[in-house]
Amino acid sequence: MKGKSAIFLFRIIPLPVRRTIAIGLARLLYHLFLKHKLIAVHNLMRSFPEKSLKDILKIVKASYSSFALMAAEFIDIPNLNKDNLHRWISVKGLDHYEKACREGKGVLLFGAHFGNWEIGNAALAIMTQPFIFVYRILDSPLLEKVITGVRASCGNISLSKENTMRRMIRRLKNGATISILIDQNVAWYGGVFVDFFGRKACTTSGLILLALHTEAPVLPVFTRRLPNGKYLLEIGKKVEIITSGNREADVLINTQNFTGIIEEQIRKYPEQWFWVHQRWKTKLCQVKRTNT
Repeated sequence: MKGKSAIFLFRIIPLPVRRTIAIGLARLLYHLFLKHKLIAVHNLMRSFPEKSLKDILKIVKASYSSFALMAAEFIDIPNLNKDNLHRWISVKGLDHYEKACREGKGVLLFGAHFGNWEIGNAALAIMTQPFIFVYRILDSPLLEKVITGVRASCGNISLSKENTMRRMIRRLKNGATISILIDQNVAWYGGVFVDFFGRKACTTSGLILLALHTEAPVLPVFTRRLPNGKYLLEIGKKVEIITSGNREADVLINTQNFTGIIEEQIRKYPEQWFWVHQRWKTKLCQVKRTNT
């Protein structure tokens, strides 16, 4: 009941007002919390050394606003349906997804904390059929209940990433679609180090392990905010999976390819990615010291 009450209270605020409040709060957080601002500035300066500090700060502010707008719009997801979806979002590349579904091996979608991935997930479920979204359980029980409830409103299933590999394999073999965001830092034992904006970033190996085990097609998906405030859901072509017979090498090169697709998208629209995340927190040198 608490979760439903919280949604109701926020939903009675008109969306334009909610957006205005969200941007105002984002600007306030930008000025109040120096630590997160410095993380974002550092990440951007390392990723775009050619940009001036003025440009970097502009991107940081826009990134804060992008995330705030996503939060403000999130509670409207239960109101989405086939009749009003066009007011929010358009889609490009749906044929790539439909073709992948026809292979009959399940489908693996991957993306990043970019734009408004939540509305993108909801839109795809409404246009086609619900799927499984892999995520990390939130620390706040109330937020956890609210967010999983909103996701479920369009039929999508939220599946915790902890100890779930066997369940995902089983779901894929039954023809399910699984969506995974692979742009966050992981512990050294949960991934591999690949190049991301010129630095080694520890990246989950779960996506390619699922693909190698099930032969499910893998497609990139991004939901980008447009200048008019609407969104564009872009579904890319099936990514070619490299299989050499060397499992370790295959995991590394394919994860690098997935990460390269994400980097390419972020380079085009850096203001729509979550730069305050400590993406490069796990260091390769730490792993080497641990193994010696």
